[in-house]
Amino acid sequence: MGNCRSQITHPALGAIDLGVGVRLDTPVILAPMSGVTDLPFRRTAKQLGTGMVVSEMIASWAMIRENRKTLDMAEIDGAGGISAVQLAGCDPAAMAEAARVAVDKGAHLIDINFGCPVKKVAVGQSAGSALMRDETAAAAILGATVRAVGVPVTLKMRMGWDHGSLNAPRLARIAQDVGIRMVTVHGRTRQQFYTGSADWDFIARVRAAVDIPVIVNGDIVTEEDAADAMRRSGANGVMIGRGCYGRPWFPAQVAYYLRTGTHLPDPPLARQKSIILVHYEAMLSRFGASAGVRLARKHLSWYSRGLPGSAEFRHAMNRLPDAASVRSLLDRFYDPLIARGAVRHRPTRAEALAAEAA
Repeated sequence: MGNCRSQITHPALGAIDLGVGVRLDTPVILAPMSGVTDLPFRRTAKQLGTGMVVSEMIASWAMIRENRKTLDMAEIDGAGGISAVQLAGCDPAAMAEAARVAVDKGAHLIDINFGCPVKKVAVGQSAGSALMRDETAAAAILGATVRAVGVPVTLKMRMGWDHGSLNAPRLARIAQDVGIRMVTVHGRTRQQFYTGSADWDFIARVRAAVDIPVIVNGDIVTEEDAADAMRRSGANGVMIGRGCYGRPWFPAQVAYYLRTGTHLPDPPLARQKSIILVHYEAMLSRFGASAGVRLARKHLSWYSRGLPGSAEFRHAMNRLPDAASVRSLLDRFYDPLIARGAVRHRPTRAEALAAEAA
């Protein structure tokens, strides 16, 4: 990227007061990502300076039934600051009850998902981004949830179902009118899924439509992206998804850049290894040895990217069946690199955008 982007001016990254004692001091938020932002990853990101973390999307009906797995997904990270639980559903009463359960379990904030594009949710359950097609139903869900709990309720959505129905500004106004305290907009339509590029300029239309804070989301994988997204959208903060793969320290780097205009270096490789080991042990403790080894593979793969020999490391690591063998491989891979002062190559923008969750 050219040097011109480092000179981007943008709105100041100020605190957001959501009311009822909930204040977001650093509005740089880890996006909810299915299969990625489980409790160990949220806790790791929070401890490294992320302003707020959000649970993986949770179905309202599963929360009401107090499904064991669902309650585990909603557990609060316990690392201080604000922790949010994101809910999805199409029935106002069920969403309201699910929100009450989440708050009883310690949620500081309830986020409602009107953005999930996957077919099972948006078509099969008439939830997620499908609700952008029915503003009456959307308003009923938002209002019922707001009335059900004493904590702030926020909304995450897309620009619209498709480019023929870009109704996010109107839906944001509806949300504000029923008591939603903040809106996050992913700069794509449902029909785009994750193809094309996020339209940060469109989000300025949402910002102009409401008085509540707006968060810009989509394709923020460098510090310069965050500044550019805020400038073009006029948003009050940023939400980051794929840019955090293997970089749970990235939101803190973004916050530092937005406040100072200078880059905060990646942690030294020895520190990265320490972070990885703590995260890995947390996954084993959380999910058990067998599941933990499997679930950690994607994270360990992302952490290793940009290091010499990382492809060979990933190939070997993905074949190991037990935690002790993985720990040993981590030592054999990282320790020589640390000893010779190796530096991890930061992903280019194209590399980060191409990262897959699998």
